[in-house]
Amino acid sequence: MRRYAWISLAVVAAWPLAAAAQQPGSGSLTQDQQLGRQLFTQSCMVCHTRPVITAGTYGPPLSRDAAGGQADVMRQVITDGTPRMPAFKYQFTPAQIDAIVAYLKTVPPAVAKSGGTAKGDVD
Repeated sequence: MRRYAWISLAVVAAWPLAAAAQQPGSGSLTQDQQLGRQLFTQSCMVCHTRPVITAGTYGPPLSRDAAGGQADVMRQVITDGTPRMPAFKYQFTPAQIDAIVAYLKTVPPAVAKSGGTAKGDVD
């Protein structure tokens, strides 16, 4: 049982690092975009990405096309939240929110699947 707990802990600890490493163009990000990726991984990934292929997401997948591709709208949603998303204005500084937006502007849209949405998606 103890061995299983250590293996589980190692997998959970490595998951954000592996997900960040899979981002296209991660080697060419600016310092601001790298900070945004780090903050996204820590606070946004849990709702906006799939931990496994068969799992759904709570929030919509985020990319450069989110919020109509408008950086000011992205910034406002992150700052003030929505009825289904918490506001992050007390957790992040305006510069950190700008970094998240800068990172999101580097993320390509997800490839659409045929056959509708996956079971479990809550949009």
